[in-house]
Amino acid sequence: MATAKLEGADVIVVGAGNAAAAAALAAREHGCSVIMLEAAPEEECGGNSRYTAGITRLVFNGADDIAELVPDLTEEERRDNDFGSFTSEEFFDTMGRITNYRCDPDLTELLVNRSHSTWVWLRKKGVKFQLSYKRQAFKVEGKWKFWGGLAVETWGGGPGLVDLEHKACNREGIPIYYETPALGLIADDSGVKGVRAKHKGKIVELPCKAVVLACGGFESNAEMRARYLGPNWDLAKVRGTRFNTGAGLRMALDVGAMPYGHWSGCHAVGWDQNAPPFGDLAVGDNFQKHCYPWGIMVNANGERFVDEGADFRNYTYAKYGAVILQQPNMFAWQIFDQKIIPSLRDEYRIKQVTKVTANTLEELVQKLDGVDAENCLRELKAYNAAVRKDIPYNPAIKDGKRTEGLKFDKTNWANVLDEPPYEAYAVTCGVTFSFGGVKIDPQNGQVQDQAGHGITGLYAAGEMVGGLFYHNYPGGSGLTSGAVFGKLAGENAGAFAAK
Repeated sequence: MATAKLEGADVIVVGAGNAAAAAALAAREHGCSVIMLEAAPEEECGGNSRYTAGITRLVFNGADDIAELVPDLTEEERRDNDFGSFTSEEFFDTMGRITNYRCDPDLTELLVNRSHSTWVWLRKKGVKFQLSYKRQAFKVEGKWKFWGGLAVETWGGGPGLVDLEHKACNREGIPIYYETPALGLIADDSGVKGVRAKHKGKIVELPCKAVVLACGGFESNAEMRARYLGPNWDLAKVRGTRFNTGAGLRMALDVGAMPYGHWSGCHAVGWDQNAPPFGDLAVGDNFQKHCYPWGIMVNANGERFVDEGADFRNYTYAKYGAVILQQPNMFAWQIFDQKIIPSLRDEYRIKQVTKVTANTLEELVQKLDGVDAENCLRELKAYNAAVRKDIPYNPAIKDGKRTEGLKFDKTNWANVLDEPPYEAYAVTCGVTFSFGGVKIDPQNGQVQDQAGHGITGLYAAGEMVGGLFYHNYPGGSGLTSGAVFGKLAGENAGAFAAK
């Protein structure tokens, strides 16, 4: 909902994605007036949330917990699906293992323990969920088996999530002002008192009692990527919105917020080599290419450079983009044969794909643009010879089907490339979001200053929260983090404003 006249409110939420919407809805429950400021035009609104596939990582202990999010779950679906479980202990362990045990324990505890209840709260606000068959399940002996601790996704993916959250905001009387970027915070010795923004070409000052910053990281800002992530990161493609330029982080730091988390780290994946510089909503998340665990990857030298089967895709995809960026000329080719090609995810079948096909390996290497063909053929033959033939292939588990004796052994799902026609897909690095943020109080979502004191009237959520992700990221935890910390920040901003 947009209105013609822009005025201040009890609570101003900067941003309009999942974290921002959760914050706005939670603040509204305190009877406060709430507005949202969105830098993007309406057709691009919602930040990175609109570009996601909608996968959600949360604690569940079986079908009953799934049914709280998917209430129309049928008896047949209960019978024919093996959901498994993802306990709080597994979630804790996953966060620790994936981040090299650097994740902030208090923030992680909050993320884990509130993951399920927060999504149930949003479902009651109108967000819908569905089972994640296409992305997180394999059929094993006639039964769908969900893997990687993920079983549900938001209905309609990221666009569906944002649209339903914005409809909820509309019902709750929360205006969203598009093309209204926040420029700075209005603050004095007693705390934050408002937001300075640009609306319809004019700079306006909007008074309020509390501000929630939920407008993303700095991943869309080439200068900040180079400054914080390092050389060549300014050349990386951006998976999502072009509007996450670090403005919220700058505003928070300008009023004394404490930088926190992994500022030289980010979520980055394998992304089609010829994708546009920023995300394309017509294609959505489908420039990603995430079936590499079932195939192999080679670089410009024709060499494999990573263990493609080190773990499930959920636990390696967010760090392998950085590995691809480090390769010569910042690209790689993913190679598959007919044992795998029929089960490739839908993202491999879009029209906007960089792909070659060949009937022999000799023909294939000649088609891999930018690759040393002679070295590559030698590499493929060495890989085939190193595959253990005595271990069965099973994509639903870490099957231990491996190679032996290579510089980079593949430790799971290693199949000989011997069933033509072969297909190869060119990928580069696609940045999703930056890990560095500001320090918040896990009790209330309030932004802390350099001395560890809360900045009165200032809260943060979503990608702006530092301290959760280091080096890597477990798939599906970003949307959950946005929802959990958005609700936390909104609840407390609303309670503060209502006093």
